[in-house]
Amino acid sequence: MSTLKNHVQLIGNVGQEPTITNLESGKKVARFSIATNENYKNSKGEKQTDTNWHTVVAWGKTAEIVENYVGKGKEVGLVGKLKTRTYTTDDGNQRYVTEVVADDILLLGSKDDK
Repeated sequence: MSTLKNHVQLIGNVGQEPTITNLESGKKVARFSIATNENYKNSKGEKQTDTNWHTVVAWGKTAEIVENYVGKGKEVGLVGKLKTRTYTTDDGNQRYVTEVVADDILLLGSKDDK
């Protein structure tokens, strides 16, 4: 049951080309966002779509997969966990960011997608 405590599974489309950073330590990190869509009918019976954007961070081998195979518009599935971090802006305001740290990425769609 401990694996269910902070477990995220998402399928969505990549919003922009991933940003790849090679750190001084030799580690690689990939950052990108994905959009997930939820369809429902409103009170008038009209189809509605609710889109949510998620910021995704991938490290190491997973970042290499992102670098080589993931591009804007590509449909991906991922498994990971939520991580919240804080930072202080130049004007002294504290900000909170919640990201999905991806452990595994599954490439979906056709081979021609990228």
